[in-house]
Amino acid sequence: MKVKICGIKDVETALTAVESGADALGFVFAESKRKITSEQAREIIKELPDELLKVGVFVNEDPDHIRKIVDEAGINVIQLHGDETPEYCAQFSVPVIKALSIESQDDFNQMGKYSCDYYLLDSPKGKYRGGNGVTFDWNVLNGEKLDGKKIILAGGLSIDNVEEAIEIAAPYMVDVSSGVETVGKKDVNKIKKFIDQAKKRSMLEIS
Repeated sequence: MKVKICGIKDVETALTAVESGADALGFVFAESKRKITSEQAREIIKELPDELLKVGVFVNEDPDHIRKIVDEAGINVIQLHGDETPEYCAQFSVPVIKALSIESQDDFNQMGKYSCDYYLLDSPKGKYRGGNGVTFDWNVLNGEKLDGKKIILAGGLSIDNVEEAIEIAAPYMVDVSSGVETVGKKDVNKIKKFIDQAKKRSMLEIS
């Protein structure tokens, strides 16, 4: 199971996540308590492995501004977490994750309108688009024919529920932010435990 740790703001946390087995790190450039500048992101990203997915998170942003941050910071994947149209999502030269807030089956069906590299399924919108620590009904994915789509499961995941979420939804990747925080800050011990829990099933299947 692949794991994305979102809301990275410092080098130490980023390196700990990578050493613990993270496959992707998320850097938030939208309004959020985890917002980061392109300069801050660049200083972190230059310390990271080339093959790691460095995901820039944007909400209804001007496309030229996104391209500027991609170039400045070294982002190699774009996550669009707003009301972006399929046409908007198709204009970028780097891989795109389209985030969808899931409240019902109808929201899930919106995925069919897009042609993106990944689809992040998140809980309903709160104060911010994502990172609100609330789950949605994972059974929406259970038994769905995904036609090879790479699903990233997000929304309220934690050390306590990630195994169950993986068993029910069978995603390509899981994404966590608030679930590995203590008093609003990333907790490296929780990051390590979350990655261990998420990858435990994969290791059992291999053995």
